[in-house]
Amino acid sequence: MPKTMDDAVVLEPDSKADACVIWMHGLGADGNDFVPIIPMLGLPVGHSVRFIFPHAPVRPVTLNMGMAMRAWYDIKSLTAEGREDADGIAASARRIEGLIAELRDEGIAPDRVVVAGFSQGGAVALHTALGYPVRLAGLLALSTYLPLRDRLADHAHAANRDLPILMMHGSFDGVVSPEFGSASKDRLLEAGYRVDWRTYPMEHQVSPEQIADIGRWLNERLPAMEAGTP
Repeated sequence: MPKTMDDAVVLEPDSKADACVIWMHGLGADGNDFVPIIPMLGLPVGHSVRFIFPHAPVRPVTLNMGMAMRAWYDIKSLTAEGREDADGIAASARRIEGLIAELRDEGIAPDRVVVAGFSQGGAVALHTALGYPVRLAGLLALSTYLPLRDRLADHAHAANRDLPILMMHGSFDGVVSPEFGSASKDRLLEAGYRVDWRTYPMEHQVSPEQIADIGRWLNERLPAMEAGTP
């Protein structure tokens, strides 16, 4: 059963966790949003992967007439410039870095941590993982875009230059256009990153085929550790 806390939903494996996926939801949702798909990922029986689904803070969102909702950062408009709330993005990235620090203190190394997110949460996942100073296991970016693209060279850290990145997008997405996502992918490729880009015949959502692909990718990024491995 998921463990619900004030700031996150946590799914613990049956065995002691030695790996983790930190998965951020989209605008207006909360950490419960992606919990139902975990049994659909096809992870092996007895896996040792913990899933942490943080709740974004509640804040006014300019795009939605100032209505307060869970949001990782403010969005003023749907233009590239309107999405660039640098301070809000940085604050959310620091929070995810704090979670990774807590995992390290527990004995789960960063190279056993995947940072993931959907839509606005995916933008935070991209920003956090690319700038993190220790090698991570992977980066999963769903129906999203690269924020603060003009600052990538200064923000990126060499430790994650070869980080496996899986970007997935719906070809009929009317919220974050596939062209916007593809342009972000191209920017990362130009910067020398390895990006696995996949599109699906869907809107701003997830699909069964995509979920199966995510499961296979996670199994590759977070394989079972051999007994006695520190």
